[in-house]
Amino acid sequence: MTNDGPGDTPPEDGEKKPLIEYPAVYTFKVMGLQGPGFAEHVRDLFRKMMGSEISPDSIHEQPSSKGKYLSLSVSVYLLSEEQRRSIYEQLKKDPRVVYYL
Repeated sequence: MTNDGPGDTPPEDGEKKPLIEYPAVYTFKVMGLQGPGFAEHVRDLFRKMMGSEISPDSIHEQPSSKGKYLSLSVSVYLLSEEQRRSIYEQLKKDPRVVYYL
């Protein structure tokens, strides 16, 4: 067992330990105006980006307290950091997506 505390010496090769070890299940938070079809729009986005159907169990909806926005948590199986970054880039370009995490 290792202890990764402040007194530990860094690896000799200078590489940092990755924050996410792939493959992994990763949850994206996607927010937009609550309206007809936003949840289905996000499901379609992820279907296209992942190349497969997204299970209904993988998406959880949470309306804002005043009902203006809808937050979706979408959990998907990622193979690499490049895939994760590509999904964020696509979310950034979508005009219906107001905010994403």
